[in-house]
Amino acid sequence: MAAQKPLSIGEFVNALTEQLVKRYPPALDSQPSKRPSVNRLTRILEEACSRVVEFQGQTNLGWFGKARLSNQFRWNLSDAGYSKEFIKFATEAVIVHLSRKPSASS
Repeated sequence: MAAQKPLSIGEFVNALTEQLVKRYPPALDSQPSKRPSVNRLTRILEEACSRVVEFQGQTNLGWFGKARLSNQFRWNLSDAGYSKEFIKFATEAVIVHLSRKPSASS
């Protein structure tokens, strides 16, 4: 059986954005009264960041790859219709997780 080809940065970010759009649609972001609780939104973003860290471990991203991933994520969120505030918050969360040193348990 052939080994599965790893996803490119673009493919990964597209899949990550699709999952985020399903769990927290841009329409909810534009209507403050319909936004999920802070705890739920935090869980959604933490899961996305965990996927980013897992992808980084599988692909060994350098600084250029990290920059490319975070910029592509930002552009995808903008294209999906999220607010500037959410885009900034979510992108910063991804950058922080990418910037951390791997823990001893990984």
